[in-house]
Amino acid sequence: MVVLTIRNAHKRKYALICLCILGFITYRYYGMPTGGLRMSRKVGLTANSSQFTLEGQPFRILGGSVHYFRVPRAYWRDRLMKMKACGINTLTTYVPWSLHQPERGVFNFHTQLDLVAYINLADELGLWVILRPGPYISSEVDLGGLPSWLLRDSSMKLRTTHPGFTEAVNTFFDKLIPKVLPLQFKKGGPIIAVQVENEYGSFAKDGSYMIFIKEALQSKGISELLLTSDYHNTLKSGGVDGAIRSVKLQKLNQRNIQDLNAIQPNSPTMVMDYWTGWYDVWGDLHHVLPPEDMLSTVREILRRGMSVNLYMFHGGSSFGFMSGARADPLYKALVPSYDYDAPLSEAGEYTPKYHLLRDLLTRYNRGGTFPDMPVLRYRESYEPAIMYQHLSLWDALSFTEGPFKSLEPVNMENLPVNNGNGQSYGYTLYEATITSGGLLKSGDNVRDRALVFIDRSYIGLFKRQSLELAVPDGKGQRTLSLLVENCGRVHQGRDLDKQHKGLVGDILLNNNPLRDFTIYSLDMKPSFIDSLYQAPWKSLPAPPSFPGFFMGRMFAYGYPSDTYAKLLGWDKGVVFINGLNLGRYWSIGPQQALYLPGPFLNSGINQVIVFEEKEGDYKVHFEDTPDLGMAADIQ
Repeated sequence: MVVLTIRNAHKRKYALICLCILGFITYRYYGMPTGGLRMSRKVGLTANSSQFTLEGQPFRILGGSVHYFRVPRAYWRDRLMKMKACGINTLTTYVPWSLHQPERGVFNFHTQLDLVAYINLADELGLWVILRPGPYISSEVDLGGLPSWLLRDSSMKLRTTHPGFTEAVNTFFDKLIPKVLPLQFKKGGPIIAVQVENEYGSFAKDGSYMIFIKEALQSKGISELLLTSDYHNTLKSGGVDGAIRSVKLQKLNQRNIQDLNAIQPNSPTMVMDYWTGWYDVWGDLHHVLPPEDMLSTVREILRRGMSVNLYMFHGGSSFGFMSGARADPLYKALVPSYDYDAPLSEAGEYTPKYHLLRDLLTRYNRGGTFPDMPVLRYRESYEPAIMYQHLSLWDALSFTEGPFKSLEPVNMENLPVNNGNGQSYGYTLYEATITSGGLLKSGDNVRDRALVFIDRSYIGLFKRQSLELAVPDGKGQRTLSLLVENCGRVHQGRDLDKQHKGLVGDILLNNNPLRDFTIYSLDMKPSFIDSLYQAPWKSLPAPPSFPGFFMGRMFAYGYPSDTYAKLLGWDKGVVFINGLNLGRYWSIGPQQALYLPGPFLNSGINQVIVFEEKEGDYKVHFEDTPDLGMAADIQ
């Protein structure tokens, strides 16, 4: 009897364990947002009245934009937790086609670009998601997020139903959309809405295009609420039947809302992009929006019962060559920082805007409380990296893909590199033989800047406003070299088809076009930077030549902290940390320090490589404070 009693006790114990396991599985299936199995829902976000409803209940979108491709993956959780703690209920993010498909047939949805992991993280933290998959996103990225290899088609018409463009869009969507389908609200995921393209009303070259994009999304399985987003004066031309329209603005005036309500009466009013600040361009000031201006506008939006998305809530950084350029009124390239004067700074720190927003949104939380604000991360100053080795640009050419011979100049996009996809970013070196001096004319065919050399000695600079250069006389044959930089393709405007880089036409010497070029592609991808470790570096302080690469070491002891790379005494170039392209620097400002996240550093030795065009100090400083330049209020 004793044995039987013990056995029954064991059976009850095992039964209890089984029930616990069953309960856990049930909880994972029905309650947890990140599991592979999801509970379906019947009614998603709807816009059938003056107010949004979600599962039939009134719902106000309090959104914030944070782009996964601008934030180190190690910091995704930190940034989204800070957003949740501010009272935001919806994450919005663009999807950059150019980064996910760098070449035809090559797709990247891993590590830093793991969109599914990012959306699942938002779900885990209790945030809804509005997905903005483009294909055009603007977002101040090169070519508005469209891949540059599209420009290899000489007849290409971007953002239209041109067959070459629609075929490429469908190929990209065929890879992207299946990844996000299980993450839709009706399938138990966090995606409550999907945006169709972006601000098409300011482009509007093809009346069938928005219909095509909408149908492409729906035919591949997108079933959540669709929306479009435009400026108030282009709402009509940017919309499409079956998608709710929303507006972009920074200052709220009655006209903005009247224009929107006139087009779609008895529908929810949504400010899809309330600009919390603005971007910066080289040679200008750092733009800021006073916190009290932001607060008064957001307060009024909420008072009117409208939904809103803060663009940006946290801007982050446009690492590498991601930044685009402004075309109007003059071409100006963007800086790497995408701080945007947002509520969370570039390094994820709280600003006065954050605290004001949190206080404001507390009043709309129906008596609930927000999560605690995460503790800020430590920033650190490190000892400067002393450059101890130098590599001339000319000695690095043997590590490029090529060289290539061509009778006439060939633009970057049409170079036979990267498996036939052309060159997307960086520099291109063009060399031709000359037999005399005289007047060199660019004919505005340099995109965007060119350092000019005779027998590798610098003689001057071509840029968009500087179209002529004197070439000194000399004896016999000499080599004329033009090192052309793509400073960034414009990210918006009606001339997207004309964003070829490098030399886009003839260069004239004494009115005769140069011919018989040798061309080197210097896209400065990680594989190229890695290959330079086998190059013939020379020890400093022997006088270096410019342009050139400089190598040094930076030491970070223990767990590396965030810091800022500052290049005092350098002119213009690019910084690489452990082979990763941190971004461009330029002494003209406004940005004077590059944000260097701790996760990019190793504990111990870190390799620092600087590509400098003209002059250098041979030392890179690492400071614990940002320097975005002299600030000016947005007008």
